[in-house]
Amino acid sequence: MDDRLNTTAGWVLFAGIIALGLSAVGARLYHADRAEAPEEGGYFIQGAAEEGGEEAGPSLATLLAAGDAAAGAKVFAKCTACHTVEQGGAAGIGPNLYGVVGTPIGQHAPGFAYSDALKSHGGNWDYAALDAWLKSPRGFAEGTKMSFAGLSSPEDRANVILYMRENGGGPELPTPEAPAAEAAAEDAPLDGAVPATEPLGAEEAGAVAAPVPVT
Repeated sequence: MDDRLNTTAGWVLFAGIIALGLSAVGARLYHADRAEAPEEGGYFIQGAAEEGGEEAGPSLATLLAAGDAAAGAKVFAKCTACHTVEQGGAAGIGPNLYGVVGTPIGQHAPGFAYSDALKSHGGNWDYAALDAWLKSPRGFAEGTKMSFAGLSSPEDRANVILYMRENGGGPELPTPEAPAAEAAAEDAPLDGAVPATEPLGAEEAGAVAAPVPVT
């Protein structure tokens, strides 16, 4: 029995020595004990932009000028669970929205129980206010009872606004910025800068340099 126990202990010890030796050899061959930089660097992947860092797109006036009320009617289908938009429509979870464009915020539908957040907001439902509301109701009026998350697409918001304006009217649409005026402003020289002139041609130079006879 003692011989078998000694033999087993010897083999276990021998196996441990072999394992330790292989570990040491592996560490020398593959430098596992210290990190090395790769010979060739990898490629960096551009991360997603943080919220609020999105590039500015077309202005609201431009989107409204190019928008489509019929497309807005399709998007507005998301709102019909709470709102009606036809003249004389009944209030549901939300008020009837016929003719709401341009009216005071939180006062359009008499008798409707608007939230304090809307009643105390102030201002009118102009195009900028409607755009901000449709983008994020809770961001526009914190504490509103409206649970809709909002429309992330500026085009969808512009189309819905046009559809609402088509149902009851509203103020004149804002005028889009003139691209030509913007380009002219960018190309205009800075204050105090001398505009560059093209070099005169040979004939023009001769005409300037030639003396004028006195008669």
